[in-house]
Amino acid sequence: MTQNIPTHPPIADLADRLARAQEAVRAVGANALLVTPGPDLRYLTGYDAVPLERLTCLMLMAEGDHVMMVPRLEVEAAKASPIGELGLIVAFWDETDNPYRRVARLLPDRGWVGLDNHMWAEKVLHFRDAMPEVIQGLAGVVLEDLRMRKSADEVDALRRAGAAIDAVHEQVPQWLRAGRTEREVARDISEAIIAVGHTRVDFVIVASGPNGASPHHEVSDRVIEVGDPVVVDIGGTMPDGYCSDETRTYAVGSAPVDFVEYYEVLQTAQEAACQHVRPGVSAESIDAVARSIIAEAGYGDLFIHRTGHGIGLETHEEPYIVAGNDEPIAPGMAFSIEPGIYREGVHGARIEDIVVCTEAGFERVNHRPRDLIIT
Repeated sequence: MTQNIPTHPPIADLADRLARAQEAVRAVGANALLVTPGPDLRYLTGYDAVPLERLTCLMLMAEGDHVMMVPRLEVEAAKASPIGELGLIVAFWDETDNPYRRVARLLPDRGWVGLDNHMWAEKVLHFRDAMPEVIQGLAGVVLEDLRMRKSADEVDALRRAGAAIDAVHEQVPQWLRAGRTEREVARDISEAIIAVGHTRVDFVIVASGPNGASPHHEVSDRVIEVGDPVVVDIGGTMPDGYCSDETRTYAVGSAPVDFVEYYEVLQTAQEAACQHVRPGVSAESIDAVARSIIAEAGYGDLFIHRTGHGIGLETHEEPYIVAGNDEPIAPGMAFSIEPGIYREGVHGARIEDIVVCTEAGFERVNHRPRDLIIT
């Protein structure tokens, strides 16, 4: 499976993101956001910078021109990225400089700045020392709202990621056989995730039999047996940085009667939660729909995690589909719906799709069958 996938959005889209972020910075009364390599920097500038011990930092200013502060040896890489096309000022520091003080000198010595939520602790502490009179908070209060609502191009990216991981799940039944270990199956899946167009394997969970009762089991050397239910939860990152995530549950040869009974409940709950998605409903109400169906069937204590999480340039991001989150769902928000039922020491099941809220309701980006698949 080959796809022509861009590695960054059009420059006009990046410029619009920067403009909207700058407006949001002014709206909250901050002087600037300081954004180090990671998903926030890639979202704002398209620059997929490598995180290093040396400071690379976008200074997204409330007023005036933005500055990309980089080590001297990274200047050419920064200019060759979309940073150059965006016309941002590229400033550099030498090995004997204190880059945190260089950044501080370009900012007011009072007020507050937002630090990238993903910034390494050592860099946070260096900024604290360099700007002792500046209030420092999380940049997420500005950026989360921007990143939660995906543009049409971002939704297209999630569709491509969804189609790619669908193509992997389509092949899983040929690898999931009695006598093989979870690790052997996971190796086949990992190779396929790359083969269908991802640039990175983010996670592979192959949880057979009693291991299926641990939602984040990953893999082991357990030999898969006839009659085992197997939870397969897989995902990766595409060249454009957008992530895939999809869970299907299989059974090898046959499935235990008690498992089939609660799998049918789970399937009903997952479908009902998806159908509930539309503009204006709260994130917690989606969780409540799935949870109430599972609880009414007598399995409430066995659904031990939230119903979902946002997805985009990170596998887990806002909005989180969980009790207590009254965030209204809006068009462009993308998130998983993945209820599960787990019988400790016996087996478990989970069904997961990524959905996008639309003006009229919702769209799935995963399209593999949700019925129990017997391999």
